[in-house]
Amino acid sequence: MLLNKKVPFSYILNKVKYNIVYVFILSIIVLYLTEKYHFLLPEIPLTIPVFIGTAISILLSFKLNQSYDRWWEARKVWGSIVNDSRSLVLQLQQYVLNDNENTIKKMALRQIAWCYSLGQSLRGLNPTEQLEKYLTDEELNRLQLHNNKPLALLQLHAEDLKKWKEMNQLNTFEHIQIDNTLVRLCDAQGKAERIKSTVFPVTYRMFLHFIIYLFVVTLAISLQDIGGFIEVPVLLFISAAFFLLEKTATHMQDPFENKPTDTAVTAIARTIEINIKQLLKEKEIPTAYEPNKFYLS
Repeated sequence: MLLNKKVPFSYILNKVKYNIVYVFILSIIVLYLTEKYHFLLPEIPLTIPVFIGTAISILLSFKLNQSYDRWWEARKVWGSIVNDSRSLVLQLQQYVLNDNENTIKKMALRQIAWCYSLGQSLRGLNPTEQLEKYLTDEELNRLQLHNNKPLALLQLHAEDLKKWKEMNQLNTFEHIQIDNTLVRLCDAQGKAERIKSTVFPVTYRMFLHFIIYLFVVTLAISLQDIGGFIEVPVLLFISAAFFLLEKTATHMQDPFENKPTDTAVTAIARTIEINIKQLLKEKEIPTAYEPNKFYLS
């Protein structure tokens, strides 16, 4: 997640460097053709590229809006995970009888592992990395039998909850309350996985790039009288602005791709770990996740 800090110019330039090169080559070609074969090319009034630029602005506005909606939905999902993870531990401490502290701690640590595992899984990374700090060997072995590691951890939660109910450690009301929390956690996982697996239409990006290049060509022909030393920089500046907006929307539409614009799932998981360990009155509390220059992972 990008922070309210100065973003390096190199990071911005790196996002559109190839597009700028393409626009530069295209501008030189059009400039050469308009000078050598100006008598064969029709005159294009400035109103035509202005109209195309307006259309591009509308398309970019739509894509930015849709992309932000996907990013914000992902952030709301992880906000609910924070709330439900805290609620789960508080409910266990409130409802389960006092002689089950070790089991409560085991389940609380497993919830921390679930948060980290879900974040890693959504980013396409190893979902069991460093989970040995929170899980027993038996639980780690159970995870190896499942493709969906976070779901397997929720299953272990459900099994413990079932045992407590059968041993009369929970009454019906208490069982339902904790079960509802597990259902919300599973629902949040499903929402995040839906965002991850639903691809924003690739053709939209292709058509938008085509229209931007068409805009460059028409604008280059319209500005043929102002000279190449002015025309080419103008084309590069305007097209770079369009491509930067398009790249911004493209990165936001995929909030779980391990990029600076991601939802900060690792930092959120660390916050959950801190909160849960403090509820357990643990002595060793980790520090909050430090930002990496201008973004938070």
